[in-house]
Amino acid sequence: MQAKEPATRLHWTENDSGHAALWRSEAGNPPPRSVIVADDRISADAAYRHACEGRAILWRGDFQNARQLLHALMRRVGQKPRKARPAPAPASMTEAFHLHRQAQARRARILGMLLIPLDADYRVPLRRAPDIREACEQVYGPVTASSEPSVLSLRELQSLVGAFEWRKNGVEIPALGARIHPHYGVFSPVRGEYVDLVAQAPLPGNRLAFDIGTGTGVLSAMLARRGVQRIVATDLDPRAIACARDNLQRLGLQDRVELLQADMFPDGTADIVICNPPWVPARPSSPIEAAVYDQDSRMLRSFLAGLAAHLAPGGEGWLILSDFAEHLGLRTRDEMLGWIAEAGLTVAGRVDIRPRHGKARDAEDSLHAARAAEVTSLWRLRVLV
Repeated sequence: MQAKEPATRLHWTENDSGHAALWRSEAGNPPPRSVIVADDRISADAAYRHACEGRAILWRGDFQNARQLLHALMRRVGQKPRKARPAPAPASMTEAFHLHRQAQARRARILGMLLIPLDADYRVPLRRAPDIREACEQVYGPVTASSEPSVLSLRELQSLVGAFEWRKNGVEIPALGARIHPHYGVFSPVRGEYVDLVAQAPLPGNRLAFDIGTGTGVLSAMLARRGVQRIVATDLDPRAIACARDNLQRLGLQDRVELLQADMFPDGTADIVICNPPWVPARPSSPIEAAVYDQDSRMLRSFLAGLAAHLAPGGEGWLILSDFAEHLGLRTRDEMLGWIAEAGLTVAGRVDIRPRHGKARDAEDSLHAARAAEVTSLWRLRVLV
């Protein structure tokens, strides 16, 4: 049995004594090397200066004041220095994208410097702190005799609580006529247009389908509602498998869908092999971003390369993909068509849909030109005869 890696710990000095606690970061970020202890007396400007210089702030004051401080830091991150010269406009959408990612990374780094303590039983030992124990148990597991105090960023704590509410309330999927309940760390199907594509595409058969990278299980549920008799859904992330199982049970479809923790394809062939890979070929900076960013188009290319071997005679591979990366200059249409041809596949048809999310209409967004031109497509792929 492989030895368990030692837990990562955060170290700091408080009241002239050394302290340490379990460090929690779902993004896999290392603990800050420099930590100061602060409370309600610290000013937003001082906190922002510490965060920019790489010093984390372990909060000992009122919890609601910590939330206000985080909002103050958010405002300062977006402000440009008064005397700074206007930055030249990006030379291309590709450059605009990279600048956007750099700004996102800087923002995440600074805002992640405000830290909150957790007791061993997941209570926040601060004045006016909410009870977040149930939300923590869903992510970290139940409290045990070996549980210990820990520290995490307030921003991550808010994300954890927000995900808990999403999971409780669910996301309405009109095409499905039901709600899907995303778990923490599993990408939420808030952009429901891709589900609409699966609801509209003509079925090449209804005996068996494979759902590659199932996530919340929403596409498996859609296929089952359309009459596909049996679906085998795979995902490498155990959280996704648990999330899909929960959703399928809520919908009464658990007997129609077999869930496998696996990388890409199950054994055998199917009438439909569906995949909604990450749409942007760039490096994800956290596990949740792996649902959006696919470095070097690895998942897309793996799906195309292995598809022919898993299609039953007359079957189709359904590739759901946005052309956002093409408008950003990160991938060309000719590249993708070349990968399809190299895999021994041909395009039998395509169903397109325009995005409905608010950013597509936000002219202030730095990537607005690409978002406004974006089209999401369901590519119907068959084995080239």
